[in-house]
Amino acid sequence: MARRIVLSSDRDEPSGSTKDLTIDYAEDLNEQQYAAATAGEGPLLIVAGAGTGKTRTLIYRLAYLVETGTRPQQIVLLTFTRRAANDMTARASTLLDGRCEKVRGGTFHAFCLEVLRRHAEAIEFPRNFTVLDAADAADVLSVLRARGDYGDGEERFPQKNTLYSMFSSATNRDETLGETLTKRYPQFTTLHAELKSLCNEYRQYKKEHGLMDFDDLLERTLELFDEDDDVRHQVASRCRHVLVDEYQDTNALQARLVRRFASVHGNVTVVGDDAQSIYKFRGADFRNIFRFPDQFDDTEILKLERNYRSTQPILDLANHVIEQADRSYDKTLFTEKTEGELPALVPAADGDMEARFVAEMVLRLREQDVPLSDVAVLFRSSHNAYDLEVELNQRNIPFVKYGGMKLNEAAHIKDVLAHLKVVENPQDAASWNRALQLIHGIGPKTAQSLIEWTTETAEDPLTLGDDAPFSDRYAARLKQLFSTLRHVRKEDTSVNEQVEAILDYYQPLFENKYADDHPKREPDLGHLAGLAANHESRQRFLSSLTLDPIELTALDQEAAEDDEPPLVLSTIHSAKGLEFH
Repeated sequence: MARRIVLSSDRDEPSGSTKDLTIDYAEDLNEQQYAAATAGEGPLLIVAGAGTGKTRTLIYRLAYLVETGTRPQQIVLLTFTRRAANDMTARASTLLDGRCEKVRGGTFHAFCLEVLRRHAEAIEFPRNFTVLDAADAADVLSVLRARGDYGDGEERFPQKNTLYSMFSSATNRDETLGETLTKRYPQFTTLHAELKSLCNEYRQYKKEHGLMDFDDLLERTLELFDEDDDVRHQVASRCRHVLVDEYQDTNALQARLVRRFASVHGNVTVVGDDAQSIYKFRGADFRNIFRFPDQFDDTEILKLERNYRSTQPILDLANHVIEQADRSYDKTLFTEKTEGELPALVPAADGDMEARFVAEMVLRLREQDVPLSDVAVLFRSSHNAYDLEVELNQRNIPFVKYGGMKLNEAAHIKDVLAHLKVVENPQDAASWNRALQLIHGIGPKTAQSLIEWTTETAEDPLTLGDDAPFSDRYAARLKQLFSTLRHVRKEDTSVNEQVEAILDYYQPLFENKYADDHPKREPDLGHLAGLAANHESRQRFLSSLTLDPIELTALDQEAAEDDEPPLVLSTIHSAKGLEFH
């Protein structure tokens, strides 16, 4: 396909009149932002340097499309968190009016989930399929690994988390398993045949039990579009304009999905920066931003280069670093804040020295009346902050840490959710396995036997009564479990009431399983019930927790009563888009 790049804005305007607009776009935006926000129809790539107001520009483009006649229900805004999408549509609504709240905003996974809930039967899946998070998917692989006697040879076989990462990497990068093993797991290339067999078994198991992991949401949507062109056309017809944030962090499947969503109208705006890709470990491929003009004819490329966050010395350093890249879009960040301290590079002999230096710098800033909450310490991975956490505790410096465990990753929360999941999808063997093994006397083998008996004996396992062949050791508790699940499934029971009923049943099991620290874990159960009250549907509640999980840290902060707002410790990934002193 020939590559043709249009650099001017001399293109068709969006449908509707641009006369008598409510918003003065030229007044509110700088020249580059204005050109991007008001660009005409067709494919548009906005290369936005760090701190150049790309979110503001995207919000104004959203408002501009609505104000010039595009129905908000036909605008799809794809972001990497639901919160980001909600924030953009809310700000656009404040800027223009309530119409912007009707824009279909969310993550790739959430949008694909919405499509699959409507059309899953076309690819032989039930509409009430369960979405597995990474930990649940790894647990399924662990069961299959043990059941299939994989790794009985002399060679070391990958553990469950490595297996999930391996299979996920192949899917997200659109590679064969063999290619992924060669590039990223060479130590396991000799196990290719066994791993491929396990991967196929995992795929079949999910289909039999109505399960999809995160990667399936993307892959199965593409499969649906490929197998049923009418569905693809129907979905794409409702996507008059597709807007994608952080395009440099999309993976191969997401880039293909963008092309499918825009396959009818061809109006797609992607915003990104080739110099800001930080999700390679999740399969993100920054080269998508370079491929975009090749994949969409007549792409218009616009740049945002004026920085509003940093000082010129910081930008000079950033520009110098970016210049060293093998491939990049030519851009030079600048700002009106010409003065400022030079960035400092401080070598440390070890982690202890580094932690002491950071703690002393934090105390020095506090003495200069800089609030702790305006100071951030960023690190690549959560475990990198251990030495610093110890040092801060010794000096009584309050801090909050982001980028750690999510609410739905906590074992006690997963216990509760397993009960909700089997009500929603009685064929979900993975959740049955977790719920059953909470009962004293039921281990992995007994749980597996009970799962096979219940799912094979009755089309609806929850209808089983007192005549089921339960052992006296656990019969009473098992009957109580089934009674609770049947109560939860009643149509007139709210999601909050469903969670409360499960918590009543779960409480003694919880105190027994977590005897050493259940008081510390207990507040999380209350938080879960509170979150349930915000949802009208059990299915939507489960999907929300899985696709857009809440950090336990955030919940702890809501409950905290410290007088002094704490110092922020965060992974780079969790801090993206935030600003500090």
